[in-house]
Formats: sequence, structure tokens, C-alpha cells
Amino acid sequence: MKRFTAARRDGFHAVEIQFPYAYPISDIKRQLIDNDLKCVLINVSAGDLMQGGEGLACVPRKTAEYAAAVVECLSYARALKIPTVNVLPGCCRIPERREEYMATFIRNLQVTADSFAPFGITTTFEAINRFDMPDFMVCTGREMLAIMVELRHPHIKAQFDVYHMSRMGVDVIGFIRRHGRKIGHIQFADMPGRHEPGTGRIKFDEVFATIESSHYEGWVGAEYHPSRATSATLGWMNEFEAVRLPG
Repeated sequence: MKRFTAARRDGFHAVEIQFPYAYPISDIKRQLIDNDLKCVLINVSAGDLMQGGEGLACVPRKTAEYAAAVVECLSYARALKIPTVNVLPGCCRIPERREEYMATFIRNLQVTADSFAPFGITTTFEAINRFDMPDFMVCTGREMLAIMVELRHPHIKAQFDVYHMSRMGVDVIGFIRRHGRKIGHIQFADMPGRHEPGTGRIKFDEVFATIESSHYEGWVGAEYHPSRATSATLGWMNEFEAVRLPG
């Protein structure tokens, strides 16, 4: 709960919360109000994914558990007026079942978007690089585009993580420039260390300039592992003034 005050103190206008479900909605709402912050993104629960498991959204035997997670997420998203909800596809450890897992994910993604769209909430889904998370179902920008083409759902967009896509060799600049309208949320960290901008090889002056000039209309989230105390890693906020502008 202390992170809301810290975020506002350091100049942020909005926050995203990976999984808010350990805290009552009322507590989160109070922190947002007290610190004049917007919460712009949460994830549907991913089950055991962060502990090395398969997750929820793609696992055939967990469809009921995933459906319950969607209901819980919707209650938080509506109460906190969150515009975008992200789905983590999950992993398939058995190659011969990958097609079945993908079909399950696509069905669940469709149901999720159908559930959130009446409330004006966009559903995104995220590609994660296969080096950090082997066997993840969606790993590249091309795969995200293919899923969106298959579903053709007006309320499903890609969550584009600059770090993950850089690790996969995706042309980050080109993707954002060409597909900005298909992106519902952007996150960033430098590569390879996944620390703040300036600690790796990504040219963030070009990345942020491309975001600003593209058709992308959302927020950019600083999802990195700080190389030292967080407040000491925020020099990029002044260096790249464009990222301070709300979507």
C-alpha cells in the first residue's frame, strides 16, 4: 500500500497493479484517491504461473478456475474504473498438447473480452520472451497479431512489452509504428538486464519518440527491476519528457 504514495511523490500520474487481489478494493480505492492517481491496468489472476506453473488462461483442465478469475477481476476493474485488463496466456509443458492449449487460450480470451467490453474495458494479452519463461504460449509480436486476426474482436488488443519483444528480436520501432492502433498497453525495461532505461542496449530516445508519433493512445508502464533504490533510477522521466504525458 505504501507504493501509491511513493509513486505520486516520484512524479507518476498513474499506476498499474499486476495482481491486486490480496487487498480489498476499498483499500486500493482509498490510496488512489488520496494520491490523485489512476490505476490503468490490472491482470486477470494467472494462478501458479509466477511460481513456475502453467498458469490459468491456456490450461484446459482449469477453465472453471479461469472463469472465476475473470469474475473477480471484473469486480476490481469496475470498482476502480480501470480501462484495460491484461491476460497472461500461460505455458504448455507438453509440446504435443500445444494446439489444445492454444485453442483453450483463444476461447478464454474471447470470453474475457466479451465479459469486459460492455463496461468499456479493453482486454489485452501479453507476449513474454521464451528465455525468461520457457514454454510460454505467446512469445512474439507476430503471434499476437495472428491471434487478433483470428478473433477479430474490437475490444482485444496486444500488450506490448519493449523488453520482452527486444529479447525475442522483434523490431520494436517498426512494430509500434505499424501497429500502434492494435496495442492496448505498453510496458518497458532495458535489455538485457531488465533494469531502467540507460542500463542496457535499447535506444529509448527512439522508442519513446516512436510511441509519441504513432497511433498508440494509451499509457506506458515502467515495468523494470530497479538497479538500485527506485527513486534513484527515474532520471529517464526528465530525459524523455514525452513519457510523462498521460495517454
